[in-house]
Amino acid sequence: MNTAIQYIINEKGSRASVIVPINKWEQLNMENEKLRNKLAIMTSIKEGLAEIKSAKKNGKKLQTLSGFLDESNS
Repeated sequence: MNTAIQYIINEKGSRASVIVPINKWEQLNMENEKLRNKLAIMTSIKEGLAEIKSAKKNGKKLQTLSGFLDESNS
């Protein structure tokens, strides 16, 4: 049974709440989780690029990729 989305209207005639079929709700939650993960990754990349830019500006030496990988494997 594919129930349509239903709206609950308040006394002023405005939409106050919504009833969503469970399969649609689960789909929306999965999409939301994917977007949250994407945002977290993009934010981390942005912060990393800002750190690199700042380090270059201030002459700070950053860890190399091989150094990072060696440290991660320890």
